[in-house]
Amino acid sequence: MIGYPAIDAVVPSANFDSRNGAPVDILLLHYTGMPDDEAAVRWLADPSSRVSCHYVVHDDGRIIAMVDEEERAWHAGAGSWKGISDINARSVGIEICNPGHEHGYLPFPDEQIDAVIALSRAIIARHGIAREHVLAHSDIAPDRKEDPGELFPWDRLAAEGVGHFLQPVPIVDGRFMGVGDAGEPVVALQSMLKLYGYELQPTGRYDEQTETVVRAFQRHFRPARIDGVADSSTVSTLHQLLRSLIG
Repeated sequence: MIGYPAIDAVVPSANFDSRNGAPVDILLLHYTGMPDDEAAVRWLADPSSRVSCHYVVHDDGRIIAMVDEEERAWHAGAGSWKGISDINARSVGIEICNPGHEHGYLPFPDEQIDAVIALSRAIIARHGIAREHVLAHSDIAPDRKEDPGELFPWDRLAAEGVGHFLQPVPIVDGRFMGVGDAGEPVVALQSMLKLYGYELQPTGRYDEQTETVVRAFQRHFRPARIDGVADSSTVSTLHQLLRSLIG
């Protein structure tokens, strides 16, 4: 198990395999989505579950190591980012204890976020992970996942050098795009989302898949309103994020 000075316990999981030489260039953040944190750890260690992660962070800041970072943990499932489909092979996965949307979603305590930041900084330094590759589970699988959700403080992490986040453009009344719209503005939106990393083809039709991806983007980068509608705040926030990566 790769050493990390703040690890509080090691609970080995058998649910991993080889990365087969794939580089580690993604840090993927989840919530456990279970009401009992200890049960979540047991489930991630149980061979019958066929799921695991590299680390679990409890709400009091305790960090549990489960799979060595050199190995491919089974945390991401089906998904894609920048054309990468085997996210497990390319990522380190952190499960953050929280009951999630199905069991009474809660704000993340300061002690827990402090631990996530410290752990993430160490992982990023070890693997040279780019800030825009610190992702939510919902980013790589927007049609399946919502975690770690709109209450997760991405702004606080970014202030500590973890992840890519800018203050979202304020919500105002005005023009927007939604399901059923079509044309060049939709192509431009889809192209920007794809350029950032989301799995979305620029068809020019604002379909349900586009709405799902926009909702995932909002959950991470503009959480004040998560409706899948591309209003000026959503589009401008996306544009500013892209500009900040090339500016």
